Amino acid sequence: MAALVICLCFLLGVIPVGAGTQVCESCPGALRNSSQVSQLCRAAPKARTLGRCCLGHMDGSDVIIGLDLWNCSLAQLDPTLHLTQAAVVLDLSSNPLRDLPSEFFRGLLGLQYVALPAELSCPGGNNSWENVNVTSAVRVCQDQRSSCNSTSEWVLCPENSVCAPDGPGYMQCVCAPGFHGYKCLRESTFPILMFFGILGLVTACLSVLLWCTQRRKVKSQ
Repeated sequence: MAALVICLCFLLGVIPVGAGTQVCESCPGALRNSSQVSQLCRAAPKARTLGRCCLGHMDGSDVIIGLDLWNCSLAQLDPTLHLTQAAVVLDLSSNPLRDLPSEFFRGLLGLQYVALPAELSCPGGNNSWENVNVTSAVRVCQDQRSSCNSTSEWVLCPENSVCAPDGPGYMQCVCAPGFHGYKCLRESTFPILMFFGILGLVTACLSVLLWCTQRRKVKSQ
């Protein structure tokens, strides 16, 4: 059941604090008062700090909206680190990072400020940001652009669908209202009740099956 709850949280794009805030205290040192993450926390309503993070409140849960991993001796990003579209500020400067995994930034629609070592390019390329400022040590990427508005490549979505941004340098085709399914060919609303009804029935059946299996093992001992 816990696994089902986590899966649903991923589908909804919100990860509760307990599921991913280990990163907030993974790097020694307190959050810098001068950092963009601190400024975000002071400006955002109901936001609070936790280690190197700024936590905001969304849909009844706390989520990471700012993460400051400045000077954490990172050679690469932790592949288990999962931010959501609630993330606004990410500081990775003063780290020996060699490259950035592009897939890490897919889905981060709310990201508006990224600080990196100067030798790295902005996520999705410098053209994915309105403002790119480079000094001898830091590259700052600000104000994410929608890839759907890019004139550098042609975006062709199937009929009954439209282009939607999916993070810096990413785009996706989403079904227009009233359509769903493969290539948005099915018309009418998505059968939410049926979907979750079947999902709940399957979960209940598996739970009963596992319970019966465990009972048999106990009796046979």
